[in-house]
This record gives sequence, C-alpha cells and structure tokens, in this order.
Amino acid sequence: MHKFLPVLSAMFMSLTFSVTPAVASADQQEPGYGLGRPATIRDIQAWNIDVSPNGQELPPGSGTVKQGRHIYAVKCAGCHGPTGKEGPNDVLVGGQNSLATSKPLKTIGSYWPYTTTLYDYLRRAMPFNAPQSLTPDEIYALIAWLLQQNGIVAEDAFRV
Repeated sequence: MHKFLPVLSAMFMSLTFSVTPAVASADQQEPGYGLGRPATIRDIQAWNIDVSPNGQELPPGSGTVKQGRHIYAVKCAGCHGPTGKEGPNDVLVGGQNSLATSKPLKTIGSYWPYTTTLYDYLRRAMPFNAPQSLTPDEIYALIAWLLQQNGIVAEDAFRV
C-alpha cells in the first residue's frame, strides 16, 4: 500500500491543478447551468433533524415493545435477521461484554444503547431502502423492541 502512496499523491495533485481552474470558471459564470436552486429555510429545516443527547429535539410520540416487534419484522428483519442476531447486515442484538475481547461485537447492546442515538440514527438512515420514512411512533416502538432484545429494558416496563 505504501509503495502506491507517492503515485496516488501525484495523481491527486495533478487532478487538483487541472480541475481547479475549470471549477473556478464555472462558479464565476452567471446565471450558471440552470441546475438546482438556492435552499430555502424549509429545505434546511427538513434536513436539520439532529437529536442531542438530552433529547430536547425529539418529536412527540410513543411506542411499545410489542409494536416494535411487528415493525421490525416488516421493515428491518430482511436486512438484520428475524431476531437481530443473524444479519446478513449489521447484527443489532447481543455482543454484551465482547468489546474488550479478541472478537468484539458492536451492537446496540454492547456499543450504543442510548435512546437518543438510536432515534437519530433510525430516523436519519433506516430502513436502508427508504431512509427518513419511519414515523416518530414507529421509531419509538423500534427502540423499545431493540432495547428489550438487548436486555436493557423489560418487555412490560418500557414505553418510549
């Protein structure tokens, strides 16, 4: 890998110098190519969906483990397996106490068992084939089910 580094660096520098003038002249052209439009406040608000650790930005909603089990089966099991342990994509359940071993398994239970982190990720990126399509209630229900499956909360003691 290291023997290719000088070659890659030279290629990058060559591309940088050859592309930069074209980009600069394209930016200076008015009115442009007629593509795109300036982002509106509404456009920006639609993408500003961050959730901080204190959960202040979380939308209203709720969900139970039972509801989450159904939503998971319909929208998530195809990628993560029927119980979240099988894959074929990322394993979501298990892995507790494995991070310091020779075979660490990063899951919700072992690595990121935080409700606000789960909410932000699920809202932003899942399901993989339709990101940002889950409703707040669906996300809360999925969080309840995932935390229950990882032994973090009891089935009947959790409603998000």
